[in-house]
Amino acid sequence: MKNNYISNSKILVTGGAGFIGSNLCETLLQLKNKVVCLDNFATGKRENIQHLLENPNFKLIVGDIRNIEDCTKACEGVDYVLHEAALGSVPRSIIDPKTTNDVNISGFLNMLTAARDANVKRFVYAASSSTYGDSKGLPKVENVIGKPLSPYAITKYVNELYAEIFYKTYGLNTIGLRYFNVFGRKQDPEGAYAAVIPKFVMQFMKYESPLINGDGEFSRDFTYIDNVIQMNLLAISTSNTKALNQVYNVAFGERATLNNLVEALKRKLAKFDSKIAAIEIKYGPERAGDIPHSLASIEKATKLLNYKPEYSLENGLEKAVAWYWENLK
Repeated sequence: MKNNYISNSKILVTGGAGFIGSNLCETLLQLKNKVVCLDNFATGKRENIQHLLENPNFKLIVGDIRNIEDCTKACEGVDYVLHEAALGSVPRSIIDPKTTNDVNISGFLNMLTAARDANVKRFVYAASSSTYGDSKGLPKVENVIGKPLSPYAITKYVNELYAEIFYKTYGLNTIGLRYFNVFGRKQDPEGAYAAVIPKFVMQFMKYESPLINGDGEFSRDFTYIDNVIQMNLLAISTSNTKALNQVYNVAFGERATLNNLVEALKRKLAKFDSKIAAIEIKYGPERAGDIPHSLASIEKATKLLNYKPEYSLENGLEKAVAWYWENLK
């Protein structure tokens, strides 16, 4: 880890028991920070942070961002906020738009308000590539977006609007990070809304045929967790004032089709178990609200934050598959 990342600070990670949040908590503690984790365990998992609970620099607050008192308590004495707490998943938002709205918009506003009142130095939040909506251009550049295609996408765009207003009105410095299909260690393979990579890995390991929605030619900019950690660290550590109060794509900057992805997974898992190589892939109908193609320009992040993603899809899958095999087989 580079030495110029933030250290000896108090940092709140909301959703700190989740996939991205727990990885951030670990890294921030390694960098000698004090970490407060706020989570209600709706989607986060206690086992993700169990090993951190005895660390004197780690504090867990079991609470909900929909409760302003919990947000206020979590922000006490905090220097920086990394806001990861949200209800993800486009399909879930289509089935239950109200809960997605309550968590992702009302909860977000609670956190902004609590951070402002606590005089937090910087509020860095998880935005989403879903904000690009029906925009056709590739690669996606931050200042050109389309109409949202799902309730989830609407909530994440509203987050960006609120963050901008809190800077202009109250002087709270914010940075939004539009994540593109993050994957890696600790990502949950279970449940109806599991992300595609851990879900496919688990199915292969059980000798089940993964189901691809559509013909498999939809493409994504799959982004390994360590690239995302780097971007969060840069966002809270940068001294470049021009980099503040902006939104950035967080990605590797290359795309792969779902067919490419599933073949790569099969190939890497077959090294552990040769029987996986023979498993057939199934195809089903396209999912409502899905963006056909996603590819990020990372030029802005490279220029203003000195972002240099280290993990391609191939390198990231190598590490992710090994982790799943070791921990979930």
